Amino acid sequence: MSRRFVLAAATIALHFAPAAAEPRHLRVASEGARPPFNYLDANNQLAGFEIELTREICRRIEADCVFVTQEWESLISGLESNQYDLVASAMEINDDRLRKIAFSKPYAHTPSALIAQRQSALASAEPKALRGQRIGVVADSAQQAYAEDKLEGSEVQRYATLEAAMLDLAEGRVDIVAEDKLAAVDFLRERKEGRCCRIVADLPPDAAYFGGGFGFGLRKGDIALKSAIDAALDAIVNDGTYRTIRSKYFDFDIR
Repeated sequence: MSRRFVLAAATIALHFAPAAAEPRHLRVASEGARPPFNYLDANNQLAGFEIELTREICRRIEADCVFVTQEWESLISGLESNQYDLVASAMEINDDRLRKIAFSKPYAHTPSALIAQRQSALASAEPKALRGQRIGVVADSAQQAYAEDKLEGSEVQRYATLEAAMLDLAEGRVDIVAEDKLAAVDFLRERKEGRCCRIVADLPPDAAYFGGGFGFGLRKGDIALKSAIDAALDAIVNDGTYRTIRSKYFDFDIR
């Protein structure tokens, strides 16, 4: 056996050593109320993108994971009090939560999208392409803040609801509506008012406005578990498994 092969094998073993050292039993909490990320299926069992992704992570770190439902308001306190070991519940990474718990690498982001009438020639979210455009946003949303700060030369119009903004878009009273992409896709698919329009571009990711993405919540002291989960996430993304799981629940990229 060559020395190069022995060194390569040792490197691989060292890379995955933290996973092998992890507890064999992990309790994973989720609210089960935010489809398609997490929800309760017909048998009242947790299902969804996050649940399937977590099962794959558990397989790769050789952990026996048990899923439990938990009300949103108690997810962090339950984690801190050792009721479970991991939170997988579309929890956004932010400074306030980071003062209490740790997070894995982000495994998903929800992009923001621009919606326009079907015949619109707009194909870019660049500020110069949007200069002079009338942009509808839901009041006090991240999209409002972004548009007002970043899209100089555009006219931002605020609405109480996405439906109100979309009605004005259909009637030509605004040129574009900026909205969370998941909400936009659902509206265009489910509502007759959405038949007029299509998604033309995504706004660029910007953590200052749209958050740091969703991560698995862990206790701050569980450093080895965090390392194992992060390594498993990297492997799942790199070998295409992430894309396979994601495509079951989303028609667009959430990385």
